[in-house]
Amino acid sequence: MNIHEYQAKQLLAQNGVAVPLEIPARNLEETRAAAEKIFSSGSARVVVKSQIHAGGRGKGMFTSGFQGGVKTAATVDEAVSLGGKMLGNVLITRQTGPDGRRVQTLLLASGAKIKKEFYLAVLLDRAAGRPLVMASTEGGMDIEEVAARTPEKIFKEWIDPAVGIMPFQARKIAAALELKGDAFNAGVKFVTGVFRTWWECDAFLVEINPMCVVEAPEGKEAVVALDAKISLDDNALYRHADIQAMRDLNEEAPLEIEASKFNLNYIKLDGNIACLVNGAGLAMATMDIIQHYGGMPANFLDVGGGASQEQVTAAFKIILQDPHVKGILVNIFGGIMDCNIIATGIVAAVQETHLNIPLVVRLEGNNVAAGKKTLAESGLKLITGDSMSDAAQKVVKAVGGNQ
Repeated sequence: MNIHEYQAKQLLAQNGVAVPLEIPARNLEETRAAAEKIFSSGSARVVVKSQIHAGGRGKGMFTSGFQGGVKTAATVDEAVSLGGKMLGNVLITRQTGPDGRRVQTLLLASGAKIKKEFYLAVLLDRAAGRPLVMASTEGGMDIEEVAARTPEKIFKEWIDPAVGIMPFQARKIAAALELKGDAFNAGVKFVTGVFRTWWECDAFLVEINPMCVVEAPEGKEAVVALDAKISLDDNALYRHADIQAMRDLNEEAPLEIEASKFNLNYIKLDGNIACLVNGAGLAMATMDIIQHYGGMPANFLDVGGGASQEQVTAAFKIILQDPHVKGILVNIFGGIMDCNIIATGIVAAVQETHLNIPLVVRLEGNNVAAGKKTLAESGLKLITGDSMSDAAQKVVKAVGGNQ
């Protein structure tokens, strides 16, 4: 699950990470009140930031023609004017795709006197089986670009999950960022707090870009998170009711929301061949082989290892809500899954939805003979595949390739 920047900063602040004075706003009245409060705190500028689940907002373009989803205002009226050009309008960035995302919340923040920008992230290194802290002096840039151009500027520190981040490791990271004096001490606390946020929130990723050294009002150097992204593990959300409440359904595709109600893993893609598969690995392989034979997958849909007839029926209904779908490939390898349950679900779903597009079914594994018998005796007009390769070729042929 993804959350907005302002929500990510709330979690970071709870774990001791310094963030600027910031206030979310959902309408122009709240925008004005937030701007007045920030200016009255002594800030010379207010930053108005569009809140969507995508990066590149500052360089984005609104469909109205207004350029930029992050702007700086010198007065309250200017902040409100900028808010009016963002709220309710669709922002397109390189991460949103051409459809963009509608801005329904703004984040107003005090302008900081930035002296230096850094990059900091915590994620799971699956190969090492340990948390990894990544840091770079090249803040404000895409880390992929830094990795491609100057990989030597990315510092990595692996953390032992049994003990968590140690003080010497936080100091090591601060030193790698070349922090000095007050900024060094603040940086140590900052790194520790970011790791604690990752750990305590069961996050996949906590990314601070930029992590900034700023000039504090008293003249000292402080380290703050000017931007933040947190992606959370859905499987652990039952432990975090407060984080679950942060879910913004407006940022999620309607079909994906519907799928989540039936514990189905669904992601819409751009092709015309729908996939219904049990297991994420098999689903990925199925999409690959469809493309290998000239087709284009319309979705990723994993019904899991123990899907019920109800879930299979729901999966068909969700698939058929995509107007681009011209054919369906069901690819089931029964381990825990009973192939006959899938077959029964297919029959019920086809009858209920009055399916009128090509359906290719490949069943293998647990109770497959009963499953094939159920399909054969159903009287349904469907195509069977003897193998994954055979099924993929047949569904691609049935929909006319990638046309």
